[in-house]
Amino acid sequence: MKRALEALVARAISTLRDRGELDVESVPPVVIERARDPRHGDFACPVALALARAARSNPRELAGRIIAALPAAPDVKATEVAGPGFINFRMADGAFQRTAADIVGSQAPWGRSREFAGKRVQVEFVSVNPTGPLHVGHGRGAACGAAVANLLEAVGWEVEREYYVNDAGRQMDILALSVWLRYLEIVDWPGRPEFPGGGYRGDYIRDVARELAGEHGDRLGRDLPPGAPLPEDDDALLDALIAAARAALGERDYGLVADAVLTGILGGIRDDLARFGVVFDRWFSERELVSSGAVPRALEVLRGRGEAYERDGALWFNAQAHGDEKDRVLVRANGQSTYFASDVAYHLDKFERGFDRVIDVWGADHHGYIARVKGAIRALGLDANAFDVVIVQLASLWRGAERVAMSTRSGEFVTLRDLIDEVGADAARFFYVLRKSDQHLDFDLELAKSRSNENPVYYGQYAHARIASVLRRAREEAGDGNGLDFGHVEHLTERHEIDLLKALSRYPETIESAASACEPHQLAHYLRDVATAFHSFYNAHTILAGEAELKSARLTLAEATRRVISDGLGLLGVDAPATM
Repeated sequence: MKRALEALVARAISTLRDRGELDVESVPPVVIERARDPRHGDFACPVALALARAARSNPRELAGRIIAALPAAPDVKATEVAGPGFINFRMADGAFQRTAADIVGSQAPWGRSREFAGKRVQVEFVSVNPTGPLHVGHGRGAACGAAVANLLEAVGWEVEREYYVNDAGRQMDILALSVWLRYLEIVDWPGRPEFPGGGYRGDYIRDVARELAGEHGDRLGRDLPPGAPLPEDDDALLDALIAAARAALGERDYGLVADAVLTGILGGIRDDLARFGVVFDRWFSERELVSSGAVPRALEVLRGRGEAYERDGALWFNAQAHGDEKDRVLVRANGQSTYFASDVAYHLDKFERGFDRVIDVWGADHHGYIARVKGAIRALGLDANAFDVVIVQLASLWRGAERVAMSTRSGEFVTLRDLIDEVGADAARFFYVLRKSDQHLDFDLELAKSRSNENPVYYGQYAHARIASVLRRAREEAGDGNGLDFGHVEHLTERHEIDLLKALSRYPETIESAASACEPHQLAHYLRDVATAFHSFYNAHTILAGEAELKSARLTLAEATRRVISDGLGLLGVDAPATM
């Protein structure tokens, strides 16, 4: 509907220019907006305001001339000049009535588009270090990233969903050390070092250690060297213990311990995400990136383009020249490459795979990293405008008016698995995207579990189940072998019917807007509006009553609503149940 109005206004402006009544060199894009106040009509267009200066004309007078030049359109009931020069449109009921018929008659999900068909985008999200189970904060990134990917597909993008596995570097050594020290406790090995404050804690570490003890007995501690004075500095202590672990185990058994904990924790992450309805097309290993030589190759590209330099024995990226607050180390003086160097290589690899657009979903603590990575992409000679970052803020758990402690000193925390067990995947997925991702989210556990109109996911799912129940009764009344009679939408003239039709008509533009901005909360709020409009319609009118044609029209409206709710919930990763 908005596209049709855009075309009408564009034709009117073209007509005025052809007549010599509008002397402007260029015309800005015609924008059609939903009217904020229904008393002002259904749509508004500000093009006269944008053209007035170039046309040397009063905006209201110019708006009037554009209206006079509009081609005849049966869907437009009235137009008027409003405010400083807006063109307001009031649509005929028939324009909205046909929406229901179009939805029901569509073979493909209605409201989607092929605007970006042939374009490839990669969405990388979650990408949590495999050092423990997913917690509720990670869950918000998973829900947001999955919904963004679904929305992009809904407007035609070919989407690849990727999880970057940080399975190389010092944090993996600390993880392996933590498991090995717990293993030594379990087999009661004499002379074992005390567990350091900087080690990973929690039952998941002990679980892997118990599995190692069950499979290998005390074999993995036999070559433990005699005790030696250990440094007091936390980082130095960890490095000394890692060196001791490597010496005691040898590279083969050290690798066995590291692989055991990585496999165990990563397997748990995969299982939790699968329960959450989040599936990835690719799990990309940092270890494989490093072993492939991708890091030095990326650094050579930077050197060759004059974007990297040496200072104090280290290799630096000229980050300040690309908007960062200071230059960044790529390779330390000891020859070790930094995490940032791996990130540079990883993003080079992404673009070399042929993606037209790359989207990363990051936690709020990575906000300062955006300029750095975007600058590196530009320095590599790539299109930095094709790289976007979606920031996901933290979520706080509440049980009514009481805030839930997220973690303890023992290293235990509220896991995503705990959340799914308590409120279910559907409620968690919907609640996570209720607010814009870069805003803090308060997650009310009691509200998420409630079967009330205040619970937005229940409210939407109940609307779908209510419609499914009506359709089942209608089929029972029609008798075996008789399909439902959808049509006669011209009978939809009551206020609640038109309000619901108008809500349904917004679905295509909602998908387009949510996908363009990578903002799934827009769709969540829209679905709540549709559910509200449907419940109001349902409470005001009996669908399976009245004359046959009116009954048919209302069944069409109900089925159209069911399809939109089902498709919208699906894009958010939420089921649309037929019964509740």
